[in-house]
Amino acid sequence: MYSDTQIPVTQRATRLLLDVLGTVHEGLIEHAVNMDLDLSVLGPVLDTFAQSITELEVVGEVHRETKLGTRADREESSALRLVLSDKPSVDVGVTSTDKSSSQAESSLEESGPMRYRVHFGSVGKALGELAKTLNPARILVVLDEWSTIPLELQPYLADLIRRAVFPVAGITVKIAAIEQRSNFKIGPHGDYTGIEIGADASADVDLDDYMVFDNNADRALEFFQELLFKHYASEAGSRPEFQNSNGLIQAAFTQRNAFEDFVRAAEGVPRDAFNVLSIAAQRSLNDKISIPTIRVAARTWFQRDKEGAVRSNSEAEELLHWIIDEVIAHRRARAFLLRSNTRHPLIDALFDARLLHVIKKSISGHDEPGARYDVYKLDYGCYVDLLATTKAPDKLLDTEDPGASVSVPSDDYRAIRRAILDLDRFRQRGRALPLGTLLGALGSPPAPATAETESASHPPHVDE
Repeated sequence: MYSDTQIPVTQRATRLLLDVLGTVHEGLIEHAVNMDLDLSVLGPVLDTFAQSITELEVVGEVHRETKLGTRADREESSALRLVLSDKPSVDVGVTSTDKSSSQAESSLEESGPMRYRVHFGSVGKALGELAKTLNPARILVVLDEWSTIPLELQPYLADLIRRAVFPVAGITVKIAAIEQRSNFKIGPHGDYTGIEIGADASADVDLDDYMVFDNNADRALEFFQELLFKHYASEAGSRPEFQNSNGLIQAAFTQRNAFEDFVRAAEGVPRDAFNVLSIAAQRSLNDKISIPTIRVAARTWFQRDKEGAVRSNSEAEELLHWIIDEVIAHRRARAFLLRSNTRHPLIDALFDARLLHVIKKSISGHDEPGARYDVYKLDYGCYVDLLATTKAPDKLLDTEDPGASVSVPSDDYRAIRRAILDLDRFRQRGRALPLGTLLGALGSPPAPATAETESASHPPHVDE
């Protein structure tokens, strides 16, 4: 429903907010039951929270009808009675009756479909009461896979969090998102919908700093080593027991370098790590996993999953091959620089397919401090076939010092500039043809070469 563009954005966004709040409510109930909390105190507060996220409204025409009427009745009667008896007497009686009544009627008729609505004030008030009830404990709300939400709906969920959750003391919100696929705010600076990064919330942790080998080798090795150990320990059945993760790594890999190559191949993505390791284990059978096995497995996974993801996008595939040729073949490097304010849909497509990885943001050269660049690294599978050849990339960036670190750019901006990827060259490829080629295409023979003709390395060009 979230991605169905036939449904109005307001309904899709409302449904998304209700689903998120409903999940929070269910999680709190489950926690209260598992932890044997006092439901006589917590239950009514949770019920109030549930009511705030199940409000209904009728969308359509409203008809109001009011009737006002007054009725007056008057009844008058008189009677004369003569009674004869031994002692004559006269009995006269007169009766008079007045009756009056009034009535008014009012009716309200609503017609139209019923739909849910989210009132941020009610939700915030209910969460505030809930936080007070659970005090001194805190509520931790973790929103994972934020980037799977359609981009046009993300600001509305962010706005709910900013208005109804952020102001409540006792609640902590953590959002896990991919920067290039996240849209936290829409609208002008003074009147926006969503979360303003830096003002309303801080982006304080970049997981790539911990998981990508080229960013911090020690942290990446430690992360994947513990990840494999915990995954192995969770499996049921008979298996060798290891006291710690070091024992498992020594038993599974031929040498430490093989495990390091495996972490490089993962490129900071646990899913890719498990798939590469699965293929390597199938090839090794009962033997330990070696470096050649890891590289074959990485290449297999690259062809099977990552490269196949861009085959449906011919331009993105062409850009990937062009970048590989520019960066690896010509510069013998594994990474390149791109201006931080450059947003190219094909670059985003390659990033989404995990063929490009951002390993550093906002670096600058000494001679041009105002220009900021992001460092993109090609995926391990793009150059794994070249590692055992003379064309293997021998440095990260194309700088004068092959061992220069990305975190400390060279003071010589000319060295940094050689690592910048010029997307304009990719856009203009094929637009300028040599004059001889153009004439040949038109059916005229090319002019013979003379002493005055420009050299072949600088042929004349004709604009498109």
